[in-house]
Amino acid sequence: MATATASVAPPSTSTSSVLLHRRLPSPAPGAFPRLSGPAPPPRRARLLLRVALTNEVASDDVAAEEAAAAPKIGRRVRVTAPLRVYHVLKAPDLDIQGMEGVVKQYVCVWKGKRVTANFPFKVEFELAVEGQPKPVRFFAHLREDEFEFVDGE
Repeated sequence: MATATASVAPPSTSTSSVLLHRRLPSPAPGAFPRLSGPAPPPRRARLLLRVALTNEVASDDVAAEEAAAAPKIGRRVRVTAPLRVYHVLKAPDLDIQGMEGVVKQYVCVWKGKRVTANFPFKVEFELAVEGQPKPVRFFAHLREDEFEFVDGE
């Protein structure tokens, strides 16, 4: 009657932890000779799954982070880092260094909870393309060290 306990994910403060219990399969029939009596019914594997959700992030911290980012939304910025984007269909392999855009959203807080966004600022750009009557509008996600504010100088 061997049982095994395996931890699928280590417990942490910001993610859920899952604990998996299961019985190891019994040896093949006939592997050990039986002394007497009828054979027992076959065992069924039992799976027990427990999920522990923890949310130790204080709502005050999230509100403070959101309040610190709020003045940056709507401001005009210029990209200072050499960045190439490939998702603009009208201009593939576009280098956006030096382009100006508007910060539209701070994406590290979603529905009142903190998320781990690598590029937390969503910036909207407009690009004049030859043969197009209107400029092409596209978005790029940037870190704070990849742009500078233009209108606050």
